[in-house]
Amino acid sequence: MSRRRLSGRLRRKLRVRKKVRGTEERPRLNVYRSLKHMYAQIIVDTRGETLVSASTLSRELRGKLKSTGNVEAAKEVGRLIAKKALEKGIKKVVFDRNGFL
Repeated sequence: MSRRRLSGRLRRKLRVRKKVRGTEERPRLNVYRSLKHMYAQIIVDTRGETLVSASTLSRELRGKLKSTGNVEAAKEVGRLIAKKALEKGIKKVVFDRNGFL
């Protein structure tokens, strides 16, 4: 695909992904936000495996949130993924903003 046809977010994503890799010691925290929902995953790129995931669609958050696309929803998703990561023994991650500013 030509550089001209790529959207700004996709170009930023590709530029960041060249440098950011998730390893066993420091997996990658990937964040995605759509207009309605927030998603977060902790990924080990060397194995291609998702260790932990959370979103506004998660069972734990589904009835708890008034709106799923705002800052409060993002905070709750962050708290949930942090809790799940600590339960799995993950203390350090590499943040991948996925092209979002």
